[in-house]
Amino acid sequence: MLGGRSIQLARVFGIRIGVDASWFLILFLIIWSLTRTYGDVFPNQETKALVLAVASALLFFVSLILHELGHALVARRNGIGIAGIDLFLFGGVARLRRDADSAGVEFRVAVAGPLVTLVIVALCVGAGLLVAGSSFDDALSTGATAGTAAAILFYLAFINTALLLFNLIPAFPLDGGRIARAIAWRVTGNRSKATRFAAVVGRGFSYLLIGLGVYALLEGLLITGLWSIFIGIFLGQAARSAEVQTHLTARIEGLRVADVMDREPVALESGLKLDRALEDFFLRYRWPWFPVVDAAGLYLGYVRRQAVEEVPEALRPGWTVQEVMNPEAAKGVRVGLDEPLEAVLGSEGLGRLGALMAVDGEGVLRGVVTLDQVRRALRPTAPAV
Repeated sequence: MLGGRSIQLARVFGIRIGVDASWFLILFLIIWSLTRTYGDVFPNQETKALVLAVASALLFFVSLILHELGHALVARRNGIGIAGIDLFLFGGVARLRRDADSAGVEFRVAVAGPLVTLVIVALCVGAGLLVAGSSFDDALSTGATAGTAAAILFYLAFINTALLLFNLIPAFPLDGGRIARAIAWRVTGNRSKATRFAAVVGRGFSYLLIGLGVYALLEGLLITGLWSIFIGIFLGQAARSAEVQTHLTARIEGLRVADVMDREPVALESGLKLDRALEDFFLRYRWPWFPVVDAAGLYLGYVRRQAVEEVPEALRPGWTVQEVMNPEAAKGVRVGLDEPLEAVLGSEGLGRLGALMAVDGEGVLRGVVTLDQVRRALRPTAPAV
């Protein structure tokens, strides 16, 4: 869904919040559009209009993060790991490490986001009416401090209502489509069939959006038409991707990390001197990195050959592997033995390093699962002759 690694902004409840590069484009477009809108509400006050536009845009994205946090926290409560939340051109996404294992969990995770958005809308409307006294229109007409607050609250209530209604359309992968999939899953008892049903509806809705976009272009509505076409194309591709992913994960259903990993990983002890590490391991095996463990076998991280070679040759006999290891980078490349194999498919660490370190409940390194091993598990089994 995203073009590359996102830029981390913060961590909320331990969940990484990031933005894709495309987010900056939509942020600029929203601020530009709102500056013109607020300029009409507060004429001859360009600075005020710009400040309101920036504040409104940022608060809108805060509401998007809260929406995705709703999905993420409910997913985590139901035992599904969270890779992070990313904002991008078309909104936000909570990246779950695996799919739901039951229709009930799928429904709870899917409905959590819209419920959070509904609460945001209610709070904005309530606060707006409290600030305005009687109505938003009365407050806006004053141009006073109350009017400024009411303007932002009115925008947040409007945009989140629009987001809520759009998201509840029963077209996969929108939240409404996931809710529809959960219902179909409960009725049929088959996740793959339910996904195909929701994906077909999603593709149909994407064609409708593209058609409406073409019509808008013919009517001279350039921005509306192009935006509708882009969203339609994105939703169509996302629906197809979700269907393919579900088909693939069905092949590895029931498999755990321990079932496919290399159970005899070659690891370096943290106290090993760099000259021995280079001579006995990197030059011997020709691998670009090795996991690092302590004397008890506890996984500490990994070390790259480049990090070893960057240390001057004269200093290597006195330096240890642990001194050039990056423990922070290692956090994203560890996985539990009993984790379902499905959980590693979207792992950022697997794509970055090409492998994940499998550890037991006490953190002892028990194996390494590589990208090639995951690919082999995903291949269809040849029929018996």
